[in-house]
Order: sequence, then C-alpha cells, then structure tokens
Amino acid sequence: MVLNRESPIGVFDSGFGGLTVMRSLIDLMPNESLVYIGDTGRYPYGNKPADEVCGYAVELAESLVRDHGAKLIVVACNTAASVALEVLSATLPVPVIGVIEPGARALVRVTHNGKVGVIGTVGTISSKAYDVAVDAIGADVQLTSAACPGFVEFVERDQTDGDEVTLLANRLLAPVKDAGVDALLLGCTHYPYLAPVIQQVMGSGVVLVSSANETAFAARDLLETRGIEAPADAVGSRRFFSSGDVEWFASLGQRLLGPELGEVSPWMSGASS
Repeated sequence: MVLNRESPIGVFDSGFGGLTVMRSLIDLMPNESLVYIGDTGRYPYGNKPADEVCGYAVELAESLVRDHGAKLIVVACNTAASVALEVLSATLPVPVIGVIEPGARALVRVTHNGKVGVIGTVGTISSKAYDVAVDAIGADVQLTSAACPGFVEFVERDQTDGDEVTLLANRLLAPVKDAGVDALLLGCTHYPYLAPVIQQVMGSGVVLVSSANETAFAARDLLETRGIEAPADAVGSRRFFSSGDVEWFASLGQRLLGPELGEVSPWMSGASS
C-alpha cells in the first residue's frame, strides 16, 4: 500500500478519552488531517474480555484505513493498546502506534526517587502492558500499579470533580500513594480530565504524567521517518465519528476538546462510515 502524505491520521478510543491525544496531535501538527472514532456505543472497554476488546480495535482500525485512507493509526486507548497493538501492527497495511510505550518513557524520565506508579482500567492493569514497557526501557525504577474502575464512567458523564469522585479517588489511589511514588502515569486517556482530583489526592510532590503529548511526538517522528508527513502548507481537517449518541458526543466533546470538534457523524459496527 502506497501511503499518501496528505492522507489523514486515524485515531480511535472507547469514547472521549482519546480526545486528549487529539488535542496534542492538533497542537503539534496542525497541518495534519485527523479522523477520530469514539466507540461510545460499546464503552467502557476496561472491564471487557481481552479478545472482545481486540476485536473492537481491529474493526475500528480497519474502518479508518478502508473508509478514510488513514496513513497511520493511533490507538488512543490504553486498554485497546494493551491487548491489540501487536495484532494491529501485524495485520494492517499502515504503521500503528499506541499510548503505552510513549507514556512509559515519559514516566521513567521524570522520577527522582525511582518509585513510579501507573493507574488504568482493570483491563490495562491486568494485561501487565506497562510492566513490560517499563522493563523494556531498562530504567532502575520500582513500579506500582493500581486499577481504577469507575473513573472512565465519571468522565463519560462529565462528572470530573465533587465529593463522589474524590472519595473514589482516595480509595483507588491508596496503593500508589502508600508506595511513595513521585511520578504517576495516567494510564488511561480519560484520566487527564480527572487530573485536579488525582493531584489533590496524591499531593503536590507527585508529578502526573499524561501519555498524550508523548504519543503525539511519537506520531510526528514516525511520519517523518517514513516520509509521509503532510506538506508544511497543508491545511489539516478534522472529522469525528461516534458509535453512540452523536449529539451527546458533540456536546461533551466540544467541552473536552474545544472548537475543533464540530459536526459528529455516526459510525456503525460492521458498516462503512
């Protein structure tokens, strides 16, 4: 498959979390066109079986390549990346990157005491994907992981503060707080929207690391290495699709991403977009 420099980057997530990656991609490469699918009709992914999530990821990525001619796939979902990245890389005719390895690199880079943490969905944490990624870097760090069921649902309901969220955060973050970490990776692209609450619970001495910016840098480097980056004078376009309620996606998505999120079109499983 010959990749066209002016083709879009394809991005997908289980819902709204991947918009944090979209924000970083837009800011870093405004000349690149982007197509985003939020699988809100089947979220959350974190408590689903790995093979089911892998099937969703393959379907979404294939749609981005087939229906939109994507030249690069960004798996902007930690749960999907933890179980499907190797399958996608082996089967798709375009390069694929996820959010796990860029996030792990950023995490080990900022720690001072060598004690780092990662929080994510049950699926991501149980996959041990971050343990593997941190080990592969070879840094002398001690990693503590904690699953945070419920965080994604709060974000998807646009409930990112308040007593209910804070109480849950205090309970779920206890293992990484007790471990004395000085750097905490938000191992789900939804979690940056909860950053104020997470920071409050963890304390000002803990650096919160989001994989969004690192993933955008990785995408830019890959495009440049392959020679398929958009021309400098190109005007990037953005298209958004949702497998769920498109009006809800547009309304909440605009609050989370900004004015770049305009009209949202429906995406249906098993059909061309």
